Amino acid sequence: MNFDVSKITGLTADSRKVENGFLFVALTGTKTDGRSYIASAVQKGAKFIAVEAGTSRQDIGTAEWIEVDNPYRFLAEIAAEFYAAQLAHIMTVTGTNGKTSTVNFARMILSALNKKSASLGTLGLIGDGLSGYAGMTTPDPVQLFETLKTVENRGFTHLAMEASSHGLAQHRLDGVKVKAAGFTNLTRDHLDYHGTMDDYLTAKLRLFTELLEENGTVVMNADIPECTKIIEAIKNRQLYVITYVFAEGATLRVINRNAMASGQDVTLEAFGKTYQFHLNLVGSFQLMNVLCAVGLVLSDKSISIANVIAVLPHLEGVVGRLQPVPQPRTDIGVYVDYAHTPDGLETILNALRPHTRNRLICVFGCGGDRDKGKRPQMGEISARLADITIVTDDNPRSEIPASIRADVLAGAPNATEIDGRRNAIRHAVGLLQSGDVLVLAGKGHEDGQIFADHTEPFNDLTEAQIALQNSPF
Repeated sequence: MNFDVSKITGLTADSRKVENGFLFVALTGTKTDGRSYIASAVQKGAKFIAVEAGTSRQDIGTAEWIEVDNPYRFLAEIAAEFYAAQLAHIMTVTGTNGKTSTVNFARMILSALNKKSASLGTLGLIGDGLSGYAGMTTPDPVQLFETLKTVENRGFTHLAMEASSHGLAQHRLDGVKVKAAGFTNLTRDHLDYHGTMDDYLTAKLRLFTELLEENGTVVMNADIPECTKIIEAIKNRQLYVITYVFAEGATLRVINRNAMASGQDVTLEAFGKTYQFHLNLVGSFQLMNVLCAVGLVLSDKSISIANVIAVLPHLEGVVGRLQPVPQPRTDIGVYVDYAHTPDGLETILNALRPHTRNRLICVFGCGGDRDKGKRPQMGEISARLADITIVTDDNPRSEIPASIRADVLAGAPNATEIDGRRNAIRHAVGLLQSGDVLVLAGKGHEDGQIFADHTEPFNDLTEAQIALQNSPF
């Protein structure tokens, strides 16, 4: 529907943020129903109330009642129009794992090529002189478009942002002028929200079938089964496709990869030419994320592949993503990683094995109030791929920690169970011998541990550093 944004002073779906002259959009969520807060929004000065068509009308005084087919999409589209400004080149990435690393690698590459660039996602808003929210992979539309306007007004031309399945399903990115879209992978996650893997994939496909602009660029992992589904979904659109990794015929094809203590040497075939470079990053999945970022960067036709290759050896790891814990010993390795899905855990353990001369030790737990089905799966994966598995707590939320651990141990009956993540980290560090590699998985960059009624300060890297300092070895 047509709506004149000049008639409002602001908009929100949070009644607590309503001010005089605002548009309030009542969203029906999984936990709360925004229609219950209409009276509060009116009392605070809302000028317009938007609801889903068919909603029973309430007494809203002089405010105007608006019925729309999809309040989520309406909120995003009005937010896009209200804030107006967007950057010249917006790139998005979706997929179960790798989104955060990919957008940050894209930002690093672009910055090295003297493009004023930023990244937006789980780690927050990152760019020279920028700061912003953290915690949600994809923010709500009002916050998103307000952020886009701020970044554009500060002279940034390029932005790489994460696109979560929740954000896509809830139309948070509708109205974003997407020039390039990347797809990393699809593995089990968020089924507590989507229900099935098919619905999970359908949510992500919206990025390519509906949001990516015509003549835009698709960047996707050629080695995953979803690649053919994406190709089929976009066959009637005018889009440029870049594929990457190991598959024959991929646009960015890895011919050879040599893992070493300092990272990996890579031989890459790209657009008919062969390039060699070193990455100061461990694991084949980090290489995959880098190549996805390379494809996104190349969606800017003013940038050459040769110039991109030249800056890759200078890339740094992303916080909380196979991040090495600083410590004096060179004969052991301690890493922190955000892996919290079966595929994510399997990926990092496989990535670290070539760098392990003795034992691979894994400490992890699973989050409460989330998909319970993945808990024994992750236990089985760690038991199979690590030499020592220590099952502890992640973010228990409202669940009993011991019950969550029991679910994990069903897949790893011989694992060590330790109550309390700090205790588990100290125990694991105490086990370290020459040639060992230890990974603390699940929380990555997070600075807090979430319980039912409070959040305690907690950071895996900090806790590991303390444990290493106090270790007798």
